[in-house]
Amino acid sequence: MANIILFFLSFALFAPLSCSTFHTLSKGSSLSSEKPEDVLTSPNDVFSAGFYSVGENAFCFAIWFSNSRTIVWMANRDQPVNGKRSKLSLLKNGNLILTDAGRFTIWTTNTFSLSLVQLSLYNTGNLVLSNMEGVILWQSFDFPTDTLLPEQQLTKNTKLVSSRSQTNYSSGFYQFFFDNDNILRLIF
Repeated sequence: MANIILFFLSFALFAPLSCSTFHTLSKGSSLSSEKPEDVLTSPNDVFSAGFYSVGENAFCFAIWFSNSRTIVWMANRDQPVNGKRSKLSLLKNGNLILTDAGRFTIWTTNTFSLSLVQLSLYNTGNLVLSNMEGVILWQSFDFPTDTLLPEQQLTKNTKLVSSRSQTNYSSGFYQFFFDNDNILRLIF
């Protein structure tokens, strides 16, 4: 019995992976728009994060429900990147950046850390950049687009902005937020 367990354990450790799904992204690593299999998944496989096609050769870095591909968050909804040579990279300085094919920075978390950091997609759908001590440097829940997930809060510092349509994910005309008098507003 021990030999069988050792065989399966060694096979699992050394077998080539057929896809590039990850639970975390570490310092110095990146995801590529050219590899649709380059995605982060939550440990419970409910959520996925990666490059999402929003048009012909146009991609946004997004989080979606794995089973339905329904988008819940986008980093660059108003500035899609090219399908060739675009990357989401966790730099060695702790900054998470999205670069287009021309190596222009399209989106960034503007974070810095001397210690080790990692990007993780939680079971809640929250994309979190944290250091090894568990200190959160940045999280997608603080920057919602047009969707709130069950454990995500709408605060005085956040707002929801609709999409243009069901097929056009760019910022739409409706905003939902708390105003200066702490009154919840929906405006056009």
